[in-house]
Amino acid sequence: MSHASYMREALLEAQLAAEKGEVPIGAVVVAEGNIVGRGHDLRESLCDASAHAEILAMREAAKLMGDWRLNHATLYVTIEPCAMCAGAIVQFRVRRLVYGAPNAKSGSVDTILDIVHQPKFNHRVEVISGVMEDECREIMQKFFRELRNK
Repeated sequence: MSHASYMREALLEAQLAAEKGEVPIGAVVVAEGNIVGRGHDLRESLCDASAHAEILAMREAAKLMGDWRLNHATLYVTIEPCAMCAGAIVQFRVRRLVYGAPNAKSGSVDTILDIVHQPKFNHRVEVISGVMEDECREIMQKFFRELRNK
């Protein structure tokens, strides 16, 4: 499957979040061509500020794979990760991060900070950005537009 194929899976997760009234961010973890973790934002539902799509997907992948080190995995996420998630990506030792749209308010991979490439960390992450950027941006914009109109 291509990067776009996996990003479509992350967008399906984002849609699940939107249907629950959560910020529509979705993520999937892929290892050896298989999706081994899925997640979408559940902060409101779980009353948990750490229940971001990325963290939930990485937790599921680590549990399924029996190892917290995801150094052979790629994380696909619809929006550039925040500082918490970027730090978790480093801690989980994710090999590659692929994200859709930049995050102007809290992006911590390319936009505001660059946590995943810090030379003093013992792990750095390969990053590919802009995969299905328009679709990833649109689901967020639509969600917040509808929220403001309520």
